[in-house]
Amino acid sequence: MSTARVQQAVGPAVSTIAISGAGSIGVSFGIVFARAGYLVRMWDVEGTALARANQEFSAKVAQLARAGRLKESPEALLARVTWHESLDEAVESAALVQECIPERLELKQRLLADLAVRAPADAVLASSTSAITPSALAEGSNVAGRILVGHPANPPWLLPVIEVVPSPRTDPTYIERACDIYKRGGLTPVVVRREIEGFVFNRLQGALLREAYCLVRDGVVSVAEVDAIVTLGLGRRWGVVGPFETADLNTRGGIASHARKMGPAYARMGAERGQNDPWTEALVAEVTRQRREILDIKDWDARVQWRDEQLLNCCAG
Repeated sequence: MSTARVQQAVGPAVSTIAISGAGSIGVSFGIVFARAGYLVRMWDVEGTALARANQEFSAKVAQLARAGRLKESPEALLARVTWHESLDEAVESAALVQECIPERLELKQRLLADLAVRAPADAVLASSTSAITPSALAEGSNVAGRILVGHPANPPWLLPVIEVVPSPRTDPTYIERACDIYKRGGLTPVVVRREIEGFVFNRLQGALLREAYCLVRDGVVSVAEVDAIVTLGLGRRWGVVGPFETADLNTRGGIASHARKMGPAYARMGAERGQNDPWTEALVAEVTRQRREILDIKDWDARVQWRDEQLLNCCAG
């Protein structure tokens, strides 16, 4: 379907999102935005990649329909998506370009330089990189103020959180604009205040994975048993409450009490792996302050009951 016919079908005020790179992440992002009502233009340098992505896109949309997760017909959603081998066509009038090409710095820098010329002058240029800092991506660019990282949980069409990582040179206007677009796309943006390799998602994931490798190496547990502990225990709980709230609700008196009781043991476990990152009194006080802003200690019992009800409803069995 032509772009003009798509615009006529859904209304001229609908924003356009360009996805540059039609791999699995690009397809996932395309579904996220099309499902939210955006016009989506999928681009890849290879026509074969586009053809494969088109099939994958349709299959995932059908999967959403079978699960009852679409508010419209698959055909209506797919009508908002067009496929392009021309980068100029793909980025025309785009409010945001989501770069999803392979994880190679030189390739991403080259594409971002191309997008700086071809995309609209006010378009957000967001990279899906898993670890490369936005400063590295923007090195030598004359549009560094528009470049940031939009790192999704994988797959983004099923996991609705995204890290928004600006460089020190990113214009705050574009951070705000990216967050607004992602929110309207049904994602929850988390702005990472300081750029670090791997951002937050992969650092948390990596910490668990490093320990898992060590436990297998040391003969403590098998690969299958690690996965069982996570899927039947940690993962189920984390599907309801995150690690800080888990600690807060696991010990009467809240997270400050948890740190007093468990902090020394966690410090010893970290030291065993050569890590020296103690939970200082100041750090525990800051974490406690933030938790008490979220949950007054007088509401602790009620929140524990809520957690248990959530686990009963979605995870037990």
